[in-house]
Amino acid sequence: MTTRPLIGLPGRRKAGRDVAGMLTTFADMQIDLYFANYAKGVIAAGGLPVHLPIDVDPLLIIDRLDGLLLTGGTDIEPSLYGAESETDIYPPEPERDDLELGLFKGAVHRQIPVLGICRGQQIVNVGAGGTLHQDVPPHSGVGHAADAELHEVTLEPDSILRELYGASVWVNSLHHQAVDTVGEDLRVTGWSADDVAEGLEHTSLPIVCVQWHPEMMPTRDTDPIFSWLVEAAGRG
Repeated sequence: MTTRPLIGLPGRRKAGRDVAGMLTTFADMQIDLYFANYAKGVIAAGGLPVHLPIDVDPLLIIDRLDGLLLTGGTDIEPSLYGAESETDIYPPEPERDDLELGLFKGAVHRQIPVLGICRGQQIVNVGAGGTLHQDVPPHSGVGHAADAELHEVTLEPDSILRELYGASVWVNSLHHQAVDTVGEDLRVTGWSADDVAEGLEHTSLPIVCVQWHPEMMPTRDTDPIFSWLVEAAGRG
């Protein structure tokens, strides 16, 4: 039987009281979670998702993984890229920042494939020394359905994203932050019409990021980005 690649999936930590329908008995209990859509995308592509709790040592767990999927979520602490906070819409979660930046560092060291989605793209950029635009509300589509195709992304020639999707792709839009200064050894490979960086790739390592949410689109189970991650992870 062929061994399926293990793909790490970090998420966020919430208290029981923050989850609708949770018994009051569990109000102070901690819950680590992420949207199941990410795991379903990995499974459909032939991988095995591995949930990574906030407390795990990133440099220990990364040695057991074949690939890493950095998921969406709240804002990154601005001081991590040398800035002061300009917004409190989605307050940072420092423990999650520490975990995911550590995972990214470990993945770069081991040269295992990384897929960054939304916040995941931003983590990769910050981890590589880049900065972020902290609020781009005209570009945000959070008032629309999660799977609504809101704008087109033009993909650069000689990029992995171009190979996967062709010259352009229509995407959803659920973010209010975006890449500003691009991190070391990264290049923007996808642009929206209003000049927001929608795709990011490493110049030599198997690291690909998208600002949109392919896991929330109806095409998730056949989306080539998940196949790219799993196949790259399977190649070792």
